[in-house]
Amino acid sequence: MTTPTVFPALSDEARLWLVAFSQPVDEARLAPEMEALLGRWRHKGVQYQGAWTLLEDRVLAVAEPTLASQPSGCAIDGMLRGVRQLAERLGLDLQDVQDVMARLPEGLRTFHRDELEARLADGTLEAGTPLLDLALLTVGDLRSGRFERPLGATWIGRKYLRTASA
Repeated sequence: MTTPTVFPALSDEARLWLVAFSQPVDEARLAPEMEALLGRWRHKGVQYQGAWTLLEDRVLAVAEPTLASQPSGCAIDGMLRGVRQLAERLGLDLQDVQDVMARLPEGLRTFHRDELEARLADGTLEAGTPLLDLALLTVGDLRSGRFERPLGATWIGRKYLRTASA
């Protein structure tokens, strides 16, 4: 899955953050909150030029061009804190960062990392199962198709497939 038209005004090097909601979300519901959050995103006098989109109806993608070359942990933390606060205001649950999203025949399903070995053993997950990678770092990673990759091609596959076959 490639998403070449995502963030058309930003370069491939723009920094990216992906945050997943536990259930599908109406983009129109998020829009006013996200526009307000990104409109006030600044730190130490720097106004950030963030952009956002919703992928798969449940993965919030936020991108910003200057933080790739001039990172600010405080600015990033502030933005992510703002996302958590807006989710709370809207009554939305964010997925645990230990969760893994897999595309199964019935749709997207979330698994906590502590259940991956069991799902590999029972055949629910296998090397070819598509996973959504929420750890991408750049808009270029997203555009190049790294957002959805077979489990076996991810660090999760390298770790858990070896464990399951051992």
